[in-house]
Amino acid sequence: MMILPVRFPFTLEGGILAFRPGRFGLATSAQQAAPVVLSVSSLEEDHQSLGHILGQQQGRLLQAGSCAEAVGILRQGAVAVVICERDLCDGDWKALLSATQPCQPAPLLIVCSRAADEFLWAEVLNLGGWDVLAKPFDAREVAWSVSLAWKEWLRLSGAAASETSSMAAR
Repeated sequence: MMILPVRFPFTLEGGILAFRPGRFGLATSAQQAAPVVLSVSSLEEDHQSLGHILGQQQGRLLQAGSCAEAVGILRQGAVAVVICERDLCDGDWKALLSATQPCQPAPLLIVCSRAADEFLWAEVLNLGGWDVLAKPFDAREVAWSVSLAWKEWLRLSGAAASETSSMAAR
């Protein structure tokens, strides 16, 4: 078996992950320069931890404390990745996954939980989520999951844009 190195658009600099898209062959246009990540949790420490890990200056980290607040943010613009607590005060990750579907392209959903296990992971993947992160967050695991989700969202957004332009040409 051959193990291939995986490169991510994040580098560890002084304990904070810095986003470096050009270094890894990713597009660097203003639209694609950094992911827009939505953190959905009723716990402020989750938002702070993700902000520290992802380095807010490298992209945009939006915050919501509930499903309703997250849906409002999703309606406003192009969010690439949603990191959502498993259970929220007004719903759960499944409700938020349904709310992402009208977005084109739909953001990729990462579920986080202190009780992350194989059952939750299988359920999230089977229902269309992207990944499950255990809490407390591991910086490298968060960076890996977010960077791969963002790359997939870029691929999907390119496919959606080309499909829209080909329909307009007809």
